Amino acid sequence: MVENDAAASDTDDFAQCATYLKALADPIRLRLVRALQHGPMTVSDLAELLETELANISHHLRVLFHADLVTIRKDGKFSYYELNREFIANQAVAKTLHLGCCKIDLRA
Repeated sequence: MVENDAAASDTDDFAQCATYLKALADPIRLRLVRALQHGPMTVSDLAELLETELANISHHLRVLFHADLVTIRKDGKFSYYELNREFIANQAVAKTLHLGCCKIDLRA
């Protein structure tokens, strides 16, 4: 059986949406995304802001990075994490994440 292009596209969209949802399925990761909406930050900055251990923040940032929600920019010995600009460019409202299959409101 051959899928048509629209069905294949839907399958890809749902797969990507599931990847985003898995990555965001933790309160700390949601708080990280909210914090990064204000601009790039280091792991130390985020750990201090969220009052969480560096190792814990690093783990959660890695999950967000592998889901393509976060990128890393090196500046000397510091690494700055920021929301993926390609993903954010597709967002209509700054405090809402449109994942393809659903929306997540990140307003405080």
